[in-house]
Amino acid sequence: MESLSETINLDAYFQRIGYGGSASPTLETLQAIHLHHATTIAFENLTPLLKQPVLLDLKSLEKKLIHDRRGGYCFEQNLLLRSVLIALGFQVKNLAARVLWNLPEGTIMPRSHMLLHVEIDGKPYLADVGFGGITQTAPLSLTPDIEQKTPHEPFRVIATEQTYILQAKLNGEWKPLYRFDLQEQYLSDYEVSNWYVSTHPNSRFVTGLMAARPDTHCRYGLLNNQLTTHYLNGQTERRVLKDVTEFHHVLEDLFRLQLPMTSDLDRVLQQLMTSG
Repeated sequence: MESLSETINLDAYFQRIGYGGSASPTLETLQAIHLHHATTIAFENLTPLLKQPVLLDLKSLEKKLIHDRRGGYCFEQNLLLRSVLIALGFQVKNLAARVLWNLPEGTIMPRSHMLLHVEIDGKPYLADVGFGGITQTAPLSLTPDIEQKTPHEPFRVIATEQTYILQAKLNGEWKPLYRFDLQEQYLSDYEVSNWYVSTHPNSRFVTGLMAARPDTHCRYGLLNNQLTTHYLNGQTERRVLKDVTEFHHVLEDLFRLQLPMTSDLDRVLQQLMTSG
């Protein structure tokens, strides 16, 4: 992928996600990095919500997600992880998926989600640290029709005629997340999708606030001013954020974000609070 051929600063990345383990291109390394990344760098859409450009070059990704201690959505998260894995010697191919999550059956969405195909010792795995509230916290074997444990929910990959469907087991029921195939994608493919989801006036990434982060015992989710905590034991807590100060505390403490220094942020948060 020509524009992302630069080498990432691995030391800065590892410090950001709190990782100090092996750097060998093994499954154990991928599992550890995947978990540390997913539980540290939150999914969030503050940049498009603030009408700012979402940049996908490596320098911009490092600045935002590592040095500025922000989060991002799938293109940002998985392009950053891709650069890390390639620098460590993993074999990585870029894929795209059509989202199925929370959509009526039969709905056909564009290929607006990015995920990674990682080959280790001749075996294929899926890595994805950017699917919001149900982001997987471990790489998954691309072996169809088997339940796979992760530090959070079980997942499985269902094979259809020419595609795969990723599912998560939630409260005992399998829910589809997205459909994908193994056709390789390039930065230009992601640039088009990224521009659409970050600028289209009807895009969910432009019209409302979303944030998500899995923790060791739960998943935190924020939709506008509605905060939800899903515990691994099945319990769920919900809370309505009532002022801008509460927004700041939640985004900084639960989602571990260093908030952008812009006067527009509080104005947008206030609007979300009053409309929520």
